[in-house]
Amino acid sequence: MAVARLEIQHRSVVLDGRPFGAAGAYEKLAGVVHFAVDPKHPLHESITDLALAPRNGAGLVESRADFYLLQPVDPARGNRGLLLDVPNRGRKVALGMFNSAVRVPDPSTPEDFGNGFLMRHGWSVAWTGWQHDVPRQDGLMTLTVPVAREPDGPITGLLRCEFRPNAPAPALRLADRYHIAHPVAGGDDPDARLTVREHAGAPAVAIPRARFRFPDPTHVALEGGFIPGAIYDLVYRAADPPLVGLGLLAVRDAGAFLRWAGAADGNPCAGRIDRACVFGVSQTGRFLRHLLYLGLNEDERGRQVFDAVVPHVAGARRGEFNCRFGQPSLNALEAVGDLFPFADDEQLDPVTGQRDGLLSRLAARGPLPRIFTINTSAEYWRGDASLVHTDVEGRRDVTPPAAVRQYLLAGTQHTPGTLPPPDADPNTGSRGRHPFNVVDYAPLLRATLVNLDRWVSEGVEPPPSAIPRLADGTAVPHESLRPAFRAIPDVRFPDRVSRPARLDFGKDAARGIVTELPPAAGATYPTLVSAVDGDGNEVAGVRPVELRVPIATFTGWNPRDPAQGAPGDLMSMLGSTLAFPRTRQERERTRDPRRSIEERYASRAAYREAARAAALVLVGERHALAEDVDAMVERAGRLWDWVQTLIPLRR
Repeated sequence: MAVARLEIQHRSVVLDGRPFGAAGAYEKLAGVVHFAVDPKHPLHESITDLALAPRNGAGLVESRADFYLLQPVDPARGNRGLLLDVPNRGRKVALGMFNSAVRVPDPSTPEDFGNGFLMRHGWSVAWTGWQHDVPRQDGLMTLTVPVAREPDGPITGLLRCEFRPNAPAPALRLADRYHIAHPVAGGDDPDARLTVREHAGAPAVAIPRARFRFPDPTHVALEGGFIPGAIYDLVYRAADPPLVGLGLLAVRDAGAFLRWAGAADGNPCAGRIDRACVFGVSQTGRFLRHLLYLGLNEDERGRQVFDAVVPHVAGARRGEFNCRFGQPSLNALEAVGDLFPFADDEQLDPVTGQRDGLLSRLAARGPLPRIFTINTSAEYWRGDASLVHTDVEGRRDVTPPAAVRQYLLAGTQHTPGTLPPPDADPNTGSRGRHPFNVVDYAPLLRATLVNLDRWVSEGVEPPPSAIPRLADGTAVPHESLRPAFRAIPDVRFPDRVSRPARLDFGKDAARGIVTELPPAAGATYPTLVSAVDGDGNEVAGVRPVELRVPIATFTGWNPRDPAQGAPGDLMSMLGSTLAFPRTRQERERTRDPRRSIEERYASRAAYREAARAAALVLVGERHALAEDVDAMVERAGRLWDWVQTLIPLRR
């Protein structure tokens, strides 16, 4: 067992023992999990630089991670299922996504548990750190790993940072957001290269080396400052690469320990767990796609770890989760995470001659886990998600393996929308040209977890995949929708959509060692989005209540605010709410092609009843739960009220 020991540092009852329905009271445990993996195990051959890691007296490579667990106090009242939530940039995500709760590092109040969904359904929910560059602050969960080193001395190599400031800045940190930076080797790098693009479609222009400098090993400063909206790419040399790929083994081994270890081994879940599901959102959804690609769903004893895997809002991408000088936080395009393959089954790329599939390694070793690949409209408009279910030429649909379901949550953005929407992205400060998308897809997500768990535990087939398809005309090029959206008053359709390109990072890229930065870029892959109806709402995928009884157009895209530069580019991950005209008179005055709200619904009460009917249809389709119907109807009323406060659009 690759978990050497679990050190529990805190254990207490949640909310003074308040029961969560039939599951009763919950407890929380926090501590540190210590790992010791065998670098010579055949499963670990794909972990970059593991052979160059320091070893303990037993010849094993050690690491340690933060650990957290919520479970029923009475084991008999749980559902015997483990949900391992892979922390996103060190943050716990599952309670926010499934319980519609606020995201906090240590849930301790009723608000922190939201509607209590996961607890009421009896799940044991665990988290383990996996990311080496998360700082030890604000309760973030992290992983401590060793540094790789050649026998004759330190390792150096190239590293790339991409920056897109939303405000003028004299200097920028060599990392994404708050993450720990890879310092510049020697504190300076005379051969460092910095380029700038005016917008996503513009050519990169080299900035003379004399114009930028490193005021300290973790920041870069530019003469005259960095301009909002421009895209900067910095390539520099770093030293002492941490073993990034140990994060993949940490998640696998923590899951294996909780699933299989006994009480004598210090496992707090011993005797409680019959099945395990691993869940990742955005960055960690990409992480799970990478784990699947490397075939890492069995422990060192050959036992399957996860019965079910949910890569949520990952699109068709992976990430820098197993490469030298990898940045797990990096979300740049033309990065290692954009490499072929994209679809589950093996494909041939006729341009490069590569043949591979995301699940090929896993399928070769035995039965696949159940996999739900879930995306929102935002991942399609980002320009990559359709590659999950089409061939690389964009000419035909690709049927996933029998163990996989694929869902588009139609008309949604990367994270569930809120009412009212914020003025700016709380993570980055980015603002959009239009109000953000307010569709809350959490009820759909809760239903998917119930469907997935019934598939694993009872053999009940879940609803079929629901995605845009070429065969029925619901998958179309992004640009084909320009006329439909330009007809809506005061709407700016994006000037351009980025798509993944065929990339060459050098001859050792397959081993996780990047030698060519920026990579040589070849032809792009054709990608698609859902077609839309006469209101501009998507017709493919799982359509939430907001699209079935609409009072607005909901998109997965939103152009950047002109004040933050590059207004023709799309925001990252956020969508739009484009309210219908409220009255016939307003529609006629603005020449809006969409029927007004008053022409659709006689009153607020009539709209709520229509929303209830739509919610009940979703329940019948198993895309929503009966327990969520009243909440969906209540939210529909709040959506109605908010739309009435908006200033009418004008030409």
